[in-house]
Amino acid sequence: MALAKNKFYITTPIYYPSDRLHIGHAYSTVAADSLARFYRLKGYDVWFLTGSDEHGQKIERTARANEKTPLEYVDAIVATFQQLWEKLDISYNDFIRTTQERHKQVVQRIFQRLYDNGDIYKASYQGWYCTPCETFWTESRLVDGKCPDCGRPVELLQEESYFFRMSKYADRLLQYIEEHPDFIQPVSRRNEMTSFIKSGLEDLCVSRTTFNWGIPVPFDEKHVIYVWVDALTNYVSALGYGSADDSLYQKFWPADVHLVGKDIVRFHAVIWPIILMAAGLPLPRQIVGHGWVLLDSGKMSKSKGNVVDPLQLVEKYGSDAIRYYLLREIPFGADGLYSEEALVSRINQDLANDLGNLISRTMGMLDKYFAGEVLAPGALEGPDEELIALAKDTPLQVDALMERRELTAAVSALWKLVSRANKYVDETAPWALAKDPARRERLGTVLYNLAETLRFITILCGPFMPGLPAKVWDLLGIADRPDLHTWPSLTWGLLPSGIRVKRGPAIFPRIDATAALGVENR
Repeated sequence: MALAKNKFYITTPIYYPSDRLHIGHAYSTVAADSLARFYRLKGYDVWFLTGSDEHGQKIERTARANEKTPLEYVDAIVATFQQLWEKLDISYNDFIRTTQERHKQVVQRIFQRLYDNGDIYKASYQGWYCTPCETFWTESRLVDGKCPDCGRPVELLQEESYFFRMSKYADRLLQYIEEHPDFIQPVSRRNEMTSFIKSGLEDLCVSRTTFNWGIPVPFDEKHVIYVWVDALTNYVSALGYGSADDSLYQKFWPADVHLVGKDIVRFHAVIWPIILMAAGLPLPRQIVGHGWVLLDSGKMSKSKGNVVDPLQLVEKYGSDAIRYYLLREIPFGADGLYSEEALVSRINQDLANDLGNLISRTMGMLDKYFAGEVLAPGALEGPDEELIALAKDTPLQVDALMERRELTAAVSALWKLVSRANKYVDETAPWALAKDPARRERLGTVLYNLAETLRFITILCGPFMPGLPAKVWDLLGIADRPDLHTWPSLTWGLLPSGIRVKRGPAIFPRIDATAALGVENR
């Protein structure tokens, strides 16, 4: 199963530091991190980027209301982003901030290039503007005269602006999407974007004059570059595009995956590719739009104030449990409903009962019957071959599903092996074999098969629950054998006999739901 070395560049959206992040942002970043870790496991040279989108009128106004400069305000909020990613074991290679000089220079360079090519022109603009959402709306899109996204009041703005000739590239982009069917995923998002483009693209407002918290237009400094040319360019500015050292850009661009929420697919699948086309740069290989994490009250939004703080959940339940829940419970690509009751249920059923119990039973029986020693396996019989066949096949299934960005299905496929191993314990009844000295070799074979299955499961769990493997390697007695932790080591029978396992505390203790949730949540 050894794979050739390759590169893999994955990005999250860059998050807006108007306030602390919620569980929906955590979902995006955990999903991207799982993909990054999976490709590292397979031997790829991975670059994983996240960051913060720090300019705009909303930040300027909010900072003023808090009696801070915009930079002072965003510095404090961005620090909470980085704290959350540390707690969630997010393994990013770089964190880009749009206030950094490296970013500013690239944005101005690309803006200048678009202008020089005749793709940016000056005109007057009028539209209904929602400051919390940083979005202009036509009057027909308003709901009861308010923002259709957050329901807040909008204001009619008219100002001189620069515009980007989006409409010029519509046919070229449509042709590209048709020739590259995997470019926008899932298929439902691709269909939405195709319909949107065919309905007619308007030229895009790309500068503002009513605030100055942004990157100045290089040839007209009374204008600042507006939102999307600034924000989207992070994906190349972080790689040093156009700088003296552009080695990262040369190595990793184009991006392999831009992972974003479905609400910003249009910006990534229409505006960004057209900017790149106009600038003469390669397009990303794939834009993946996942669904929303919903509450009973609807879409989670910082603007609405109905958010779940993932930092509090990590403190309460642990990073691995939160990551597992998000990846398993929320069907990737579709919307999913969050509830703490479902979270506790997943922890108790899947992690404590299924995986945790498999680990503790296996270690406990090896300790009890063989003083912790793993014996060499003997002849196969009974359900052995079925378990081993599934263990061998599961990495192939997980690999195929991750390649298709079907993260929920990949975790589910892995859990079928967990369930099969638990069933194998019941089928082989090691406690009954232990009573018959003549069945000692058979008992050793059963427990070897369980230990080796656990090694497979743990390797495959690593991208999704990165805190888990080190704990299991320690119990399995192979903490000092990194060669047994790798993708190429997913070959049945590499677990050496003679190693000694040990019992340990429950890796996923059961949660007392009544105590955890409280009466008001039940």
